[in-house]
Amino acid sequence: MATVKPFKAIRPSRDKVHLVASRSYISYKPQALRQKLDENPFTFLHILNPEYKLKVKEQKQGAAKYEMVRERFEEFVEQQILTQDEKPCFYLYRQVKDGHPYLGIIGCAAVEDYNQKVIKKHEATIAKREEMFKEYLKGVEINAEPVCFTYPNQPEIDGVVQKVLLNRAEYDFTTTNKVRHTFWIIDYDQDISTIQKSFGKLDSIYIADGHHRSASSALLGTELKNQNPNHQGDEAYNYFMGIFIPESELQIYEFNRLVKDIGGLSTKQFLRELNKEFEVLYTDQAVFIPRKVHEIGMYIDHKWYCLVPKEGLYEEHDPVNSLDVAILTNHLLDPILDIKDLRTDKRIAFMGGLAGVDKLMKEVDSGRFKVAFAHFPVSMQQLKDIADADQIMPPKSTWIEPKLRSGLTVYSTNQKDD
Repeated sequence: MATVKPFKAIRPSRDKVHLVASRSYISYKPQALRQKLDENPFTFLHILNPEYKLKVKEQKQGAAKYEMVRERFEEFVEQQILTQDEKPCFYLYRQVKDGHPYLGIIGCAAVEDYNQKVIKKHEATIAKREEMFKEYLKGVEINAEPVCFTYPNQPEIDGVVQKVLLNRAEYDFTTTNKVRHTFWIIDYDQDISTIQKSFGKLDSIYIADGHHRSASSALLGTELKNQNPNHQGDEAYNYFMGIFIPESELQIYEFNRLVKDIGGLSTKQFLRELNKEFEVLYTDQAVFIPRKVHEIGMYIDHKWYCLVPKEGLYEEHDPVNSLDVAILTNHLLDPILDIKDLRTDKRIAFMGGLAGVDKLMKEVDSGRFKVAFAHFPVSMQQLKDIADADQIMPPKSTWIEPKLRSGLTVYSTNQKDD
């Protein structure tokens, strides 16, 4: 059964939250990052980039960097830019992006649930990155961005959420990318109990986004447990921060593919090869968007085609190999174009579905790529089927929304609950 726990968040004051909470630092180009750091002394990016204040020219690495991050975080707390709540709470967060609302509860997941596969994953993780993130978490002692989980809607939780939405929000602000963020504190004991009991009825919850953060948190929790002769099970390191979004609120977008060349084949030869495994249907539409599973759009030489896998090409009941992204890899990218490893091959690139097929077309029309493939999104049921079977999706199969901001809530992995 799933364990989801309230915690005492360390978070911005109401008047500064719009200045503190930031996009993930890796989403900023260097010039934009410098500008943000120059113009906003409250941004959480100063914690993640502590060298900037100290005018350190060389980026610190490893333990030295982690210590600087922790010290910069402690400065924000000392200056009361960030303060800690007095009692463990859950937090309700709503994001409205492009007219689409996303609503979830921020709390803590249990390391033991990850180790016992109550928390289920659908993506592969890389051991080297797991270890690197583990050492980072160990050094900084905070979770600043929640892992995104999803779960089947629970009427009891939905009831608490609808009640909380009637209250005044603690935060309500809109960021410059036109996304509105609203945030409520769930501190009523009965509501907290209802949420915990409802999650406790679930056999599984699913990682939607944040597989490496989950894996590294589990590694760290297990390591600290083994090092603690007085381990009790309620220590902060036994948990890590997540946002729990019901299936009805989560949005899964496709990840489309771009390929630089077609392996020396002419377009005519390429289409002939495709005909062996796919029904290749020419469409005179200016823009083609797949409308159902097993429709794969292909754009080449200013024309759109719809590729439909021929009968018997894949095993319908195989949760991984029946995915359209797997069908494309197994029966086109690998055998025809000799693209063996999607993670390392420089001939292939990926574009999240939010960018739209217009951008795919521009990339091909510019000559930077020869051909593009547009997918129908993976469904929630497909994601769950793969996770339940303890299998892994091909790389870049899903683009999950919403994307969370750093510093909206912070979980300390060395805090002591009273």
